Amino acid sequence: MNLPNRLTIIRIILIPVFLIILAVPMDWGTVTWLQTSIPVTQIVAALVFAVASITDFLDGQIARRNHLVTNFGKFADPLADKMIVMTAFVLLVEMGKAPAWVVAIIVCRELAVTGLRLIIVENDGQVLAAAWPGKIKTFSQMIGIILLLLNNFLFAVWGVPLGTILLYICLFFTVYSGLDYFIKNRSVFADSFNQ
Repeated sequence: MNLPNRLTIIRIILIPVFLIILAVPMDWGTVTWLQTSIPVTQIVAALVFAVASITDFLDGQIARRNHLVTNFGKFADPLADKMIVMTAFVLLVEMGKAPAWVVAIIVCRELAVTGLRLIIVENDGQVLAAAWPGKIKTFSQMIGIILLLLNNFLFAVWGVPLGTILLYICLFFTVYSGLDYFIKNRSVFADSFNQ
């Protein structure tokens, strides 16, 4: 159990913690700062999500740099990432902070690309690397989720809904990167249409 895999396990453990903090009715009070009122539960959830996001970045970097890539890591790292992000999106819909149709598109894309990755690994033994549109999607969704949980803290003063803007940037790059993955890897399905 190397360091990257431990970080992945920490992220998996943080998922139910994050879920409980936001889904179980608890009143820890509210903090008001710079004209923004934020329930303490949302602040704690945003911190948990931020820690999970940092572990997502670190485990991949450490694994590649130190040649610690394992089958467990290949399986659990992207799964843990998708699980916490999808959990956050579903809870944001319930809280009225994200439109359900946007989240539905993001979830469908993630399922489709995950399926494509599995086929490529099975056929070629290669892991489908994230291209820059996918990285922009990941960055915008991570920061967007944190800002939505923090009621657009800092940017609410100027009336700029940056969390929502990042959500729609994430949506654009979600669709764009998903199409890009499938177009570049369409040869995977060639034999299905030539029979």
